[in-house]
Amino acid sequence: MQEDNIYRKQEWKPGNMLYPLPAVMVTVADGEGRDNIITVAWTGTVCTNPPMVYISVRPERYSYHMIAKTGEFVINLTTRKLAYATDYCGVKSGREVDKFASLHLTRQKSSKVLPPLIGESPVNMECRVTECMKLGSHHMFLAEVVAVHASEAYMDQKGKFHLEQAEPIVYSHGAYCDLKSILGTFGYSVKKK
Repeated sequence: MQEDNIYRKQEWKPGNMLYPLPAVMVTVADGEGRDNIITVAWTGTVCTNPPMVYISVRPERYSYHMIAKTGEFVINLTTRKLAYATDYCGVKSGREVDKFASLHLTRQKSSKVLPPLIGESPVNMECRVTECMKLGSHHMFLAEVVAVHASEAYMDQKGKFHLEQAEPIVYSHGAYCDLKSILGTFGYSVKKK
């Protein structure tokens, strides 16, 4: 890319160009013995107190009706080692295959909600839906985080959690990418030298 081109812009039709996005695997259950994993990139933090997140899901997706029925889901963070599983769970329907079995993923019991945790995920957030907003192509499930599980494998002797050691991934323009280096920490731009 040439430096002089950086200021020249093309106007495109309206669309979602907010990238990169977190790529998470969301586990769901129907309350009748079936569960599933769906990959979601339309997710994020909403509020600190109470801790709240959202996921946006198309109503046609197999997992949508499980979330709507139980009002619960688990957000499982993804890593470099889970990249294949992350993609697979986004393109393969749970109507056709048991994704836990196909991918040899470990179901772990949640403490507060019905859907299971993915054992291989470094962080699992148990969530209860507070509202479903029907926005168009996707419906947004607003949810309160009711429990968080963090893998002890990424904790140091002082109990500090190091997610970067798990090699988290993001999704950008159709590609899964890792995060190679830290460019600064919160507040570094105003820190006294």
